[in-house]
Amino acid sequence: MNMIWLLRAAKWARRPPSASTVKMVLGIIAAGLALVALEKLGLWPDWATLDPRPPRVPR
Repeated sequence: MNMIWLLRAAKWARRPPSASTVKMVLGIIAAGLALVALEKLGLWPDWATLDPRPPRVPR
């Protein structure tokens, strides 16, 4: 383990993040997982999907 990570963990243990920060991070993670689940279930709309680019042909 790097010493910087150990110092960061000690700082985090002394001053943990607020409840609102934890809720915000968990909300962002939940939103990302919901988007992945929609994509995997086939419920993602076609208009929100990027068209794949064809491979570039070298000159």
